[in-house]
Amino acid sequence: MALDKILPDRIGFGTAPMGNMFRAVPEEEASATLNAAWDQGIRYYDSAPLYGAGLAEIRLGEMLSQKPRDEFVLSSKVGRVILDEVESSSRDLGEKGSLFAEGRPNKILHEWTADATERSIDGSLQRLGVDRLDIVWVHDVAQDFHGDLWIGKFEEARTGAFRVLSRLRDEGVIRAWGLGVNRTEPIELTLALDEPKPDGFLLAGRYTLLDHEHALQRLLPMAQEQGVGMVVGGPYSSGILAGGTHFEYQDAPPEVVERVRRIKDIADRNRVSIKAAALQFSLAHPVSAAVIPGATKPSRIAEDLAALHEQIPDRFWQELREAQLVSPQAPLPHGI
Repeated sequence: MALDKILPDRIGFGTAPMGNMFRAVPEEEASATLNAAWDQGIRYYDSAPLYGAGLAEIRLGEMLSQKPRDEFVLSSKVGRVILDEVESSSRDLGEKGSLFAEGRPNKILHEWTADATERSIDGSLQRLGVDRLDIVWVHDVAQDFHGDLWIGKFEEARTGAFRVLSRLRDEGVIRAWGLGVNRTEPIELTLALDEPKPDGFLLAGRYTLLDHEHALQRLLPMAQEQGVGMVVGGPYSSGILAGGTHFEYQDAPPEVVERVRRIKDIADRNRVSIKAAALQFSLAHPVSAAVIPGATKPSRIAEDLAALHEQIPDRFWQELREAQLVSPQAPLPHGI
């Protein structure tokens, strides 16, 4: 089913920060943030077993399990099974390093087979305290986690997770499935397959104000031609577009800091918040169905919603284009 027929709004809530990404988030802070999202009308929530070894799903479940199930849309991911035993060695998360070092200590099985896919979904349902998922993403079968071995992981998912999720969709157990990755190539490979066919994809960090050229070359034209929708994860590029210092989950390099400064100068001159520019840019492409910024503070929810609806003058986008800070191929709001 097309994502725009499933998602209730163009903004949702990404729960990676709820898994203690970058820092240990106190329980009361996590609870207050999730409740603020619900109270201010957010009705699409995305999570994953990877986020804090199940911590994000547990925290999200404490809130959502108390709400009427038909009033929200929920997605999670497969590719990781959270075990009861404690991890005895340091985790290898590829380029993501120790991103969830403050999460739960449970051992994580990284596997995209049919059996692991079923186990992953069952584990997510238990942690979330719900009876079903609406959308399931196949998580991280890409270069950033597996380097040169990623094609083998993709093949494991193609013959395992893809087939299971297609069957579950056909049976009406889930409403849609796709890939949830930080790179474009696995999605391009999937869209090139005859079968099975995904309904959409969650692309994190690759269609943002700072990084969108590669997605525009092949992926997004393919998706548009096939009627496949995109959920944009990480619209603030790990935080650098929201006043933070991280880009690609690491400290932002000088050239990225300089690019953000140039964007911010144009934004300030036009009295535009950089958050609004980031969200509205990511949503301007016709393939974009929703953005899912994350947060760990209740105040951020109101900021995100205000940014989504902020009136941005056309001259701001025109100046960005003239300064070559956005691709000539990138659709901009109001058809600029």
